[in-house]
Amino acid sequence: MSRLDRINSELKKQLNVIFSEGGFRDPRIKGMLTVMDVSVDTDLTLAKVYVSIYGADGEEKEVLKGLDSAQGYIRSRLKELIKLRALPQFRFVLDTSIDYGMKMDKFLSGLNRDGKD
Repeated sequence: MSRLDRINSELKKQLNVIFSEGGFRDPRIKGMLTVMDVSVDTDLTLAKVYVSIYGADGEEKEVLKGLDSAQGYIRSRLKELIKLRALPQFRFVLDTSIDYGMKMDKFLSGLNRDGKD
């Protein structure tokens, strides 16, 4: 496992810890947040954080904006949990892979039923 892989894995783990604790003051941050993946650039200045949001009732983009504005809090919490010389800036991206998988499953099961009739 490369150094970047270890950093990605540790950031994912610790971000999930922070998200599960809550404590965000921004009212836009709501629902259940899960970090699905983290991808840090090779120069360690930027990390894309792929977030799955459950229970935001169609306000996922607002949740992402809230997370962007809470970067200071998130970074300060991470500094307590991770020993890195410099933490990257975060770019939060909505991960829709679970929704896509559920839609595909529904679609495929619909095809299966149509074939049996």
